[in-house]
Amino acid sequence: MLLRMLDQSPRTVLALVSLFCIALLAFGLYLQHGVGLEPCPMCIVQRYALVLVAVVAGLTAMLRSRGAHLAGGMLTLLIAGFGAFVAARQSWLQWYPPEIASCGRDFYGMIETFPLKRAVPMIFAGGGDCAAIDWTFLGGSIANWSFLCFVGIGLAMLALLWRRSAAR
Repeated sequence: MLLRMLDQSPRTVLALVSLFCIALLAFGLYLQHGVGLEPCPMCIVQRYALVLVAVVAGLTAMLRSRGAHLAGGMLTLLIAGFGAFVAARQSWLQWYPPEIASCGRDFYGMIETFPLKRAVPMIFAGGGDCAAIDWTFLGGSIANWSFLCFVGIGLAMLALLWRRSAAR
């Protein structure tokens, strides 16, 4: 059934990926505002990756051409790979926390205090707060689940690209 969906309605697959990302973002906002968990800089970067995946997959789903599906699928795959990398790095920090907390200020504190040229590298550096595990589900932290979601999106895009390129 999944292979048939990849062949016959790639736009549906892309739309489902976009909706899945929107649902993950909504859940992240619930954890932040409803539960009171503050996102670390690496969490913020993962959110941006989810937003980009949702936008690219959603826009690609609106297009009908096979070439647009290939290009949009490739871009979505690259963004999901970046998100998986950041989530894997955060998971590693959680499993092997540094001795000194070095995450520092939250995202908005960095932007308000430092010029953008200095704040952006600090956001991507991660550190102490990024190693904290504030919430778990089935034994996995938010970073672990984020990694699995990004990998799932990447695998879906790989399958879509493979099926679309084989359909020549």
